[in-house]
Amino acid sequence: MRVLAIDPALRNTGFAILEQSFSPTGKSVYRALTYDVIRNSRNLRQSGCLVEIRQRLHDEIKTHRPEVCAVEGVIYVQSYKTAITMGAARGAAILAAAEHGMEIYEYAPKRVKQAVVGKGAADKQQVAFMIRALLGLTETPASDAADALAIGLAHCYAHDPVRKKTIADQPAPL
Repeated sequence: MRVLAIDPALRNTGFAILEQSFSPTGKSVYRALTYDVIRNSRNLRQSGCLVEIRQRLHDEIKTHRPEVCAVEGVIYVQSYKTAITMGAARGAAILAAAEHGMEIYEYAPKRVKQAVVGKGAADKQQVAFMIRALLGLTETPASDAADALAIGLAHCYAHDPVRKKTIADQPAPL
């Protein structure tokens, strides 16, 4: 299974594509095919940022052919302006996946942290450290890319027929 995982934001959208396969003994093996952060300049208008997010994800989808998409769920923010901006970035990311016919799954940030770190209140450095260890990466990814990798890994764990589920309920597609 290949998963496109997205941590959406207007200026720094983290994304990753993970692959889940099985060893000859039947154990799950997880591998990061690619991960990065879509960095949009402060000088770029919101509409330009949204186009860039959609286009970059579209290109990654065409290159790596993921089957499903996992995205960070809506989080509570105190500013309506921030919520609207984050929602727009999330919409651009989801659109890229939907255009390719992918099922889209949503994961709450606390559930993702619980799945990869073991506690829902883990900080960004703990998530990045665990992602590096769990995926055998040679370097610690940028925090937004690490968050995307964590979302993808949480999806793999939730849908692994062999592994004991670490997320309470399997998410339904959006």
